Amino acid sequence: MNLKTPGESYFHLHLVSDATGETLINVGRAACAQYANVLPIEHVYPLIRSMKQLERVLNEVESNPGIVLYTLVDKEIRERLKERCRELGVPYMSVLAPVVQLFQSYLGGSPTPRVGGQHSLDANYFKRIDALNYTVMHDDGHMTDDLESADVVLLGVSRTSKTPTSIYLANRGIKTANIPLVPSVPLPPGVEKLKKPLVVGLVASPERIVEIRQNRLLGLNAADLGASYIDREAVNEEIILSRRLCARNGWPLIDVTRRSVEETAATIYALYSERRRRAIAET
Repeated sequence: MNLKTPGESYFHLHLVSDATGETLINVGRAACAQYANVLPIEHVYPLIRSMKQLERVLNEVESNPGIVLYTLVDKEIRERLKERCRELGVPYMSVLAPVVQLFQSYLGGSPTPRVGGQHSLDANYFKRIDALNYTVMHDDGHMTDDLESADVVLLGVSRTSKTPTSIYLANRGIKTANIPLVPSVPLPPGVEKLKKPLVVGLVASPERIVEIRQNRLLGLNAADLGASYIDREAVNEEIILSRRLCARNGWPLIDVTRRSVEETAATIYALYSERRRRAIAET
Protein backbone atom coordinates (compact mmCIF):
# COMPACT_ATOMS: atom_id res chain seq x y z
CA MET A 1 0.00 0.00 0.00
CA ASN A 2 1.53 3.30 -1.09
CA LEU A 3 0.68 6.16 1.28
CA LYS A 4 2.87 8.67 -0.52
CA THR A 5 1.01 11.85 -1.50
CA PRO A 6 1.37 12.83 -5.16
CA GLY A 7 4.19 15.34 -5.60
CA GLU A 8 6.03 14.29 -2.43
CA SER A 9 9.71 13.40 -2.50
CA TYR A 10 12.02 11.95 0.12
CA PHE A 11 15.64 12.39 1.12
CA HIS A 12 17.94 10.91 3.73
CA LEU A 13 18.82 13.12 6.69
CA HIS A 14 21.69 11.91 8.87
CA LEU A 15 21.88 13.43 12.37
CA VAL A 16 25.17 12.67 14.14
CA SER A 17 25.65 13.71 17.77
CA ASP A 18 27.94 12.94 20.67
CA ALA A 19 25.02 13.66 23.01
CA THR A 20 21.30 12.86 22.79
CA GLY A 21 20.75 14.33 19.33
CA GLU A 22 17.74 16.37 20.43
CA THR A 23 19.20 19.63 19.15
CA LEU A 24 19.82 18.12 15.71
CA ILE A 25 16.37 16.58 15.55
CA ASN A 26 14.70 19.91 16.35
CA VAL A 27 16.84 21.88 13.89
CA GLY A 28 16.41 19.30 11.13
CA ARG A 29 12.65 19.13 11.51
CA ALA A 30 12.32 22.91 11.68
CA ALA A 31 14.20 23.20 8.38
CA CYS A 32 12.24 20.37 6.74
CA ALA A 33 8.96 22.02 7.74
CA GLN A 34 9.73 24.80 5.27
CA TYR A 35 9.31 22.32 2.40
CA ALA A 36 5.71 21.24 1.99
CA ASN A 37 6.29 18.28 -0.33
CA VAL A 38 9.70 17.06 0.80
CA LEU A 39 9.90 14.55 3.64
CA PRO A 40 13.07 13.42 5.46
CA ILE A 41 14.00 9.84 6.21
CA GLU A 42 15.74 10.47 9.52
CA HIS A 43 18.82 8.52 10.57
CA VAL A 44 19.64 9.54 14.15
CA TYR A 45 23.00 8.55 15.65
CA PRO A 46 23.28 9.66 19.31
CA LEU A 47 26.28 9.24 21.65
CA ILE A 48 28.89 8.97 18.87
CA ARG A 49 32.10 9.29 20.90
CA SER A 50 34.59 6.95 19.26
CA MET A 51 36.04 6.29 15.82
CA LYS A 52 34.54 2.81 15.80
CA GLN A 53 31.06 4.23 16.38
CA LEU A 54 31.66 6.87 13.71
CA GLU A 55 32.68 4.28 11.10
CA ARG A 56 29.31 2.58 11.47
CA VAL A 57 27.67 5.94 10.86
CA LEU A 58 29.79 6.58 7.78
CA ASN A 59 28.87 3.19 6.35
CA GLU A 60 25.22 4.12 6.71
CA VAL A 61 25.80 7.50 5.05
CA GLU A 62 27.56 5.76 2.16
CA SER A 63 24.63 3.36 1.74
CA ASN A 64 22.02 6.13 1.96
CA PRO A 65 23.56 9.41 0.75
CA GLY A 66 21.91 12.57 1.97
CA ILE A 67 22.37 15.65 4.15
CA VAL A 68 24.56 15.21 7.24
CA LEU A 69 24.07 17.46 10.26
CA TYR A 70 26.26 17.03 13.30
CA THR A 71 27.18 18.26 16.76
CA LEU A 72 30.55 16.76 17.71
CA VAL A 73 32.99 18.15 20.24
CA ASP A 74 35.91 15.79 19.59
CA LYS A 75 38.02 17.37 16.85
CA GLU A 76 39.43 14.08 15.51
CA ILE A 77 35.99 12.53 15.14
CA ARG A 78 34.64 15.73 13.64
CA GLU A 79 37.43 15.97 11.05
CA ARG A 80 37.02 12.32 10.08
CA LEU A 81 33.30 12.85 9.47
CA LYS A 82 33.95 15.92 7.33
CA GLU A 83 36.69 14.18 5.35
CA ARG A 84 34.49 11.18 4.55
CA CYS A 85 31.51 13.37 3.62
CA ARG A 86 33.72 15.22 1.14
CA GLU A 87 34.86 11.90 -0.33
CA LEU A 88 31.26 10.76 -0.70
CA GLY A 89 30.15 14.09 -2.11
CA VAL A 90 27.39 14.60 0.47
CA PRO A 91 26.62 17.98 2.08
CA TYR A 92 27.44 18.36 5.78
CA MET A 93 27.19 21.05 8.44
CA SER A 94 27.76 21.58 12.14
CA VAL A 95 24.53 23.17 13.33
CA LEU A 96 26.15 24.85 16.34
CA ALA A 97 29.37 26.14 14.75
CA PRO A 98 27.90 29.34 13.21
CA VAL A 99 26.14 30.21 16.48
CA VAL A 100 29.24 29.53 18.59
CA GLN A 101 31.33 31.67 16.20
CA LEU A 102 28.85 34.52 16.60
CA PHE A 103 29.03 34.22 20.39
CA GLN A 104 32.81 34.16 20.24
CA SER A 105 33.03 37.27 18.06
CA TYR A 106 30.75 39.15 20.46
CA LEU A 107 31.94 37.79 23.82
CA GLY A 108 35.60 37.32 22.95
CA GLY A 109 37.75 34.46 24.11
CA SER A 110 37.28 30.83 23.20
CA PRO A 111 34.43 28.55 24.30
CA THR A 112 35.05 25.49 26.44
CA PRO A 113 33.52 22.59 24.48
CA ARG A 114 31.47 20.18 26.57
CA VAL A 115 29.75 17.05 25.26
CA GLY A 116 26.04 17.38 25.99
CA GLY A 117 26.65 20.55 27.95
CA GLN A 118 23.00 21.59 27.71
CA HIS A 119 22.02 18.35 29.45
CA SER A 120 24.34 18.75 32.44
CA LEU A 121 23.01 18.12 35.94
CA ASP A 122 22.92 21.77 36.93
CA ALA A 123 20.32 23.81 38.79
CA ASN A 124 18.24 24.30 35.64
CA TYR A 125 18.12 20.56 35.05
CA PHE A 126 16.77 19.88 38.53
CA LYS A 127 14.36 22.77 38.16
CA ARG A 128 12.87 21.08 35.09
CA ILE A 129 12.61 17.75 36.90
CA ASP A 130 10.90 19.45 39.83
CA ALA A 131 8.51 21.20 37.44
CA LEU A 132 7.66 17.91 35.70
CA ASN A 133 6.96 16.19 39.01
CA TYR A 134 4.74 19.05 40.12
CA THR A 135 2.89 19.17 36.80
CA VAL A 136 2.16 15.43 36.72
CA MET A 137 0.82 15.51 40.28
CA HIS A 138 -1.36 18.54 39.52
CA ASP A 139 -2.81 17.31 36.25
CA ASP A 140 -6.54 17.43 35.51
CA GLY A 141 -7.61 19.10 38.73
CA HIS A 142 -5.66 16.93 41.19
CA MET A 143 -4.09 18.34 44.37
CA THR A 144 -5.71 21.75 44.14
CA ASP A 145 -4.97 22.66 47.76
CA ASP A 146 -1.51 24.08 46.97
CA LEU A 147 -2.04 25.86 43.65
CA GLU A 148 -0.40 28.98 45.04
CA SER A 149 2.94 27.19 44.62
CA ALA A 150 2.40 26.83 40.86
CA ASP A 151 3.98 29.13 38.29
CA VAL A 152 1.09 28.74 35.84
CA VAL A 153 -2.45 27.41 36.22
CA LEU A 154 -4.34 26.46 33.06
CA LEU A 155 -8.13 26.36 32.92
CA GLY A 156 -10.27 25.05 30.09
CA VAL A 157 -13.09 22.80 29.04
CA SER A 158 -12.34 19.23 28.05
CA ARG A 159 -10.13 18.77 24.94
CA THR A 160 -8.40 22.15 24.92
CA SER A 161 -4.92 20.56 25.20
CA LYS A 162 -4.39 21.46 28.85
CA THR A 163 -2.29 18.42 29.75
CA PRO A 164 0.15 18.42 26.79
CA THR A 165 0.58 22.18 27.13
CA SER A 166 1.30 21.75 30.84
CA ILE A 167 3.93 19.08 30.15
CA TYR A 168 5.55 21.25 27.49
CA LEU A 169 5.78 24.18 29.92
CA ALA A 170 7.17 21.90 32.62
CA ASN A 171 9.99 20.96 30.25
CA ARG A 172 10.87 24.65 30.30
CA GLY A 173 11.04 24.54 34.09
CA ILE A 174 7.60 26.06 34.72
CA LYS A 175 5.50 24.34 37.37
CA THR A 176 2.08 24.07 35.75
CA ALA A 177 -1.24 22.87 37.13
CA ASN A 178 -4.33 22.42 34.99
CA ILE A 179 -7.97 22.36 36.00
CA PRO A 180 -10.88 21.20 33.81
CA LEU A 181 -13.93 23.41 33.57
CA VAL A 182 -16.91 21.06 33.86
CA PRO A 183 -20.55 22.19 33.64
CA SER A 184 -22.27 22.39 37.04
CA VAL A 185 -18.99 21.60 38.83
CA PRO A 186 -17.62 24.56 40.84
CA LEU A 187 -14.00 25.59 40.66
CA PRO A 188 -11.76 24.33 43.46
CA PRO A 189 -11.79 26.73 46.43
CA GLY A 190 -9.37 29.60 46.17
CA VAL A 191 -8.70 29.47 42.41
CA GLU A 192 -10.20 32.92 41.83
CA LYS A 193 -8.07 34.33 44.66
CA LEU A 194 -4.70 33.05 43.44
CA LYS A 195 -1.95 35.70 43.57
CA LYS A 196 1.39 34.09 42.63
CA PRO A 197 0.54 31.90 39.60
CA LEU A 198 -0.31 33.19 36.16
CA VAL A 199 -3.82 31.86 35.46
CA VAL A 200 -4.59 31.31 31.77
CA GLY A 201 -7.79 30.14 30.11
CA LEU A 202 -7.75 27.91 27.02
CA VAL A 203 -10.65 27.81 24.58
CA ALA A 204 -11.33 26.51 21.08
CA SER A 205 -14.16 26.69 18.60
CA PRO A 206 -17.19 24.47 19.36
CA GLU A 207 -16.66 22.64 16.06
CA ARG A 208 -13.07 21.78 16.90
CA ILE A 209 -13.88 20.60 20.41
CA VAL A 210 -16.80 18.47 19.22
CA GLU A 211 -14.59 16.88 16.57
CA ILE A 212 -11.88 16.00 19.09
CA ARG A 213 -14.39 14.71 21.63
CA GLN A 214 -16.09 12.52 19.04
CA ASN A 215 -12.75 10.97 18.13
CA ARG A 216 -12.01 10.50 21.82
CA LEU A 217 -15.29 8.65 22.42
CA LEU A 218 -14.78 6.48 19.36
CA GLY A 219 -11.34 5.54 20.61
CA LEU A 220 -12.89 4.50 23.92
CA ASN A 221 -15.77 2.65 22.22
CA ALA A 222 -18.13 4.91 24.15
CA ALA A 223 -19.79 6.85 21.35
CA ASP A 224 -23.25 6.19 22.85
CA LEU A 225 -22.34 7.56 26.29
CA GLY A 226 -21.57 11.18 25.48
CA ALA A 227 -24.66 12.85 24.01
CA SER A 228 -24.23 16.13 25.92
CA TYR A 229 -20.42 15.83 25.75
CA ILE A 230 -20.51 16.18 21.96
CA ASP A 231 -23.65 18.30 21.58
CA ARG A 232 -22.64 21.48 19.79
CA GLU A 233 -25.00 23.75 21.70
CA ALA A 234 -23.89 22.31 25.05
CA VAL A 235 -20.24 22.69 24.08
CA ASN A 236 -20.85 26.27 22.96
CA GLU A 237 -22.38 27.02 26.36
CA GLU A 238 -19.30 25.55 28.08
CA ILE A 239 -17.08 27.87 26.06
CA ILE A 240 -19.22 30.91 26.80
CA LEU A 241 -19.04 30.19 30.52
CA SER A 242 -15.26 29.74 30.41
CA ARG A 243 -14.88 33.05 28.55
CA ARG A 244 -17.02 34.80 31.16
CA LEU A 245 -14.98 33.28 33.99
CA CYS A 246 -11.71 34.55 32.52
CA ALA A 247 -13.15 37.99 31.74
CA ARG A 248 -14.50 38.32 35.30
CA ASN A 249 -11.08 37.58 36.77
CA GLY A 250 -8.97 39.40 34.20
CA TRP A 251 -7.24 36.17 33.17
CA PRO A 252 -5.69 36.00 29.69
CA LEU A 253 -7.54 33.73 27.28
CA ILE A 254 -5.92 31.82 24.42
CA ASP A 255 -7.85 30.33 21.52
CA VAL A 256 -6.10 27.05 20.67
CA THR A 257 -8.30 26.16 17.67
CA ARG A 258 -5.53 26.64 15.13
CA ARG A 259 -2.53 26.52 17.44
CA SER A 260 -0.15 23.67 18.03
CA VAL A 261 0.74 22.79 21.62
CA GLU A 262 4.15 24.36 21.04
CA GLU A 263 2.59 27.65 19.87
CA THR A 264 0.20 27.74 22.81
CA ALA A 265 3.03 27.04 25.26
CA ALA A 266 5.20 29.73 23.64
CA THR A 267 2.41 32.29 24.09
CA ILE A 268 1.96 31.32 27.73
CA TYR A 269 5.71 31.43 28.31
CA ALA A 270 5.82 34.97 26.88
CA LEU A 271 2.96 36.04 29.18
CA TYR A 272 4.72 34.43 32.15
CA SER A 273 8.05 36.10 31.34
CA GLU A 274 6.44 39.51 30.92
CA ARG A 275 4.63 39.10 34.22
CA ARG A 276 7.91 38.27 35.96
CA ARG A 277 9.65 41.28 34.37
CA ARG A 278 6.90 43.59 35.63
CA ALA A 279 7.08 42.09 39.12
CA ILE A 280 10.88 42.61 39.23
CA ALA A 281 10.52 46.18 37.97
CA GLU A 282 8.02 46.97 40.71
CA THR A 283 10.24 45.72 43.54
